[in-house]
Amino acid sequence: MRRKFLSVVLFSAMFAAACPAFALDKPELRAMRQQAFAGRATVKADQIVLYKGKRLMYLMRDGRILRKFRVALGKNPVGHKIESGDNRTPEGKYIIDMKNATSAYFLSLRISYPDRSDADVADALETKPGDWIMIHGLPNDRSAAQVGHPDKDWTNGCIAVNDQEMIEIWQMVDLGTRISIWP
Repeated sequence: MRRKFLSVVLFSAMFAAACPAFALDKPELRAMRQQAFAGRATVKADQIVLYKGKRLMYLMRDGRILRKFRVALGKNPVGHKIESGDNRTPEGKYIIDMKNATSAYFLSLRISYPDRSDADVADALETKPGDWIMIHGLPNDRSAAQVGHPDKDWTNGCIAVNDQEMIEIWQMVDLGTRISIWP
C-alpha cells in the first residue's frame, strides 16, 4: 500500500513539473489535498458503476452500494466517445490506472480509456480516440457555480464531482479498481 501511495505522489510531482498548467496549487487546495491523504477509508470500493443517463455514479463493494454521487459529464454526453474533442464521456468497462493529486481539477483518477477496441475504431475512422479521461473534482480556478456543477454537463468527456466528494472517492478507490460506464 505504501509503495502505491509513493508512486502516486512521485508521479504527481513529476507530472506537475512537466506540465505547470496542471499544477495549480492554491493554499486552500493544498489543505484539501492533505485532507484526502490524511484520511483513509476503512472500506474500499472494488467497482465503480456510472449510469450516464441518470448522471449517477456508485462506488460498490461485493455488489453492494457504498456511496452514490451525482455527476457532470462531457458537454456532449450522449453516445460513446469516438474521437478526441467530441466532448463525450466513454462507455464500456475500464479500470482506474492513475491517481493525480496535482491536476488542474481537484484530484483526479484516470480511466484506462482508450482500450484496444477504442483505438481500433479510431484507427478505422482515421482519427485519434482522445485520452486523459478522468474522474475529478472542480477546476482549481473556478467554482461549482461558475461551471454550473452539477446541473450542467461541463467537462470535455470526464466525470466530475464536487471537491468534498472527490476526497471520499480518492480515499475509497485504489489503482486497478474496475469502472463500468453505461449509457
